[in-house]
Amino acid sequence: MANGRAEAVAELVRRLGHDFRDRALLERALTHASVGEGVQPQTHKGPRDNQRLEFLGDRVLGLLVAARLHHDFPEADEGQLSSRLHALVDKQACARVGARLGVGAALRLSPGESKSGGRRKDGLIADAVEAVLAAVFLDGGLDAARGVFERAWAEELGRTPDRAVANPKSVLQEWAQGQGRPLPTYRIVARSGSDHAPTFTVETTVDGFEPAAAEGRSRQDAEKAAATAMLKREGVI
Repeated sequence: MANGRAEAVAELVRRLGHDFRDRALLERALTHASVGEGVQPQTHKGPRDNQRLEFLGDRVLGLLVAARLHHDFPEADEGQLSSRLHALVDKQACARVGARLGVGAALRLSPGESKSGGRRKDGLIADAVEAVLAAVFLDGGLDAARGVFERAWAEELGRTPDRAVANPKSVLQEWAQGQGRPLPTYRIVARSGSDHAPTFTVETTVDGFEPAAAEGRSRQDAEKAAATAMLKREGVI
């Protein structure tokens, strides 16, 4: 398995198109918090996980996306830019990017997390993608991070955002009313991760239909993701 992961890391580096001067940064970006479970932080003996890098990568990604959209859509207003930005930085987009890069196979996980399918979990992959982007930024600066972003997000940038992506909660509300149902409801069913980078799981319910749940970095993001999940499941989008 170790050799398989080493090959996956090498392939990830090739797809990123960035030659790390400090490979420890990449290794940290690929290390999930489960690897250090049970180790007291003050001992400094546990492996350094990717949570801090994820925090930084989220901001680096937001800046790169905002700059790209500001350049590409000079006539768009703030609301339109915000909708497009959300579609490019949300957990689903990052997970798709990570899948194309092969991040899952390159992750460093605890045996338990690995056995539970961690390499296929969108949340873990999305978080690692942000951490990897932060590692590139720290290793090579903003230009290096921009180069990786342009390559890795090329397919996402080429997507045509539709109304459901921009405002899925409104679309779900209209669909529910069209079915003669009350307005959708949302509730938080789980929260995980650190205080500075939490992950929310929200469940949305429309009377007469099975609930749908999804994750997000904020309650709002998770509600949008859950609405999108229900719309897709019911064949609305």
